[in-house]
Amino acid sequence: MEAVLAQLREAIERGTYPVGGKLPSEAVLSREFDVSRSVVREALRGLQALGLTLSRTGKGTFVVADRPADNPRFGHYSARDLHEVRRHVEVPAAGYAAQRHRPDDLDELTALLERMEEETDNTAWVALDSLFHITIAQASGNPVFGKVIEEIRDALARQSAFLNQLGNRREASNVEHRRVVEAIASGSAEAASAAMTAHLGHVEDTLTDIVTSTRTAAPRPERRLGP
Repeated sequence: MEAVLAQLREAIERGTYPVGGKLPSEAVLSREFDVSRSVVREALRGLQALGLTLSRTGKGTFVVADRPADNPRFGHYSARDLHEVRRHVEVPAAGYAAQRHRPDDLDELTALLERMEEETDNTAWVALDSLFHITIAQASGNPVFGKVIEEIRDALARQSAFLNQLGNRREASNVEHRRVVEAIASGSAEAASAAMTAHLGHVEDTLTDIVTSTRTAAPRPERRLGP
């Protein structure tokens, strides 16, 4: 997927697919790259998240910009929306969770950590990641925190999948998640808030790197794309 996205992005940036133009269908791109349509579909979602394209139901995918947007969108919310809300919700929620968690909360978080560290399927991992953050919010003892994270759950999942595919975030996230749980288990609100702040900071940094880079580091298929 990274290779397909990299070449499509480069083709858009150099004008092979101009702004206002339409990309080939999934079936055509699948044949061009000799990959499955599901791989192409994920690459197209990546282009849309970067603000390069827009998909119109029944009409296809159209190029709307020749450079990535500074503020990618994941479903109904932008990356900036998510960053701002997460810092104001998940950081204090982790602090409260350190002070108010129940033994069952730690058991559930530990079980989620273990499943995520063993999971090899990206889609399954992303679902566990969303559940992990919701569980911390619920462990805060304040149901409003949990409601807020539930509201942005789909956008968080889209962003998480995007970062894993283009930023190789899974392994680092697993380590950061464990640090958050260890801090919550310690009972220190300050340590838990700091661990969550560090995690969210790494997420933001990775997204910034992806958006600002002129091209991804992924190897590209040796294929010539036509308009």
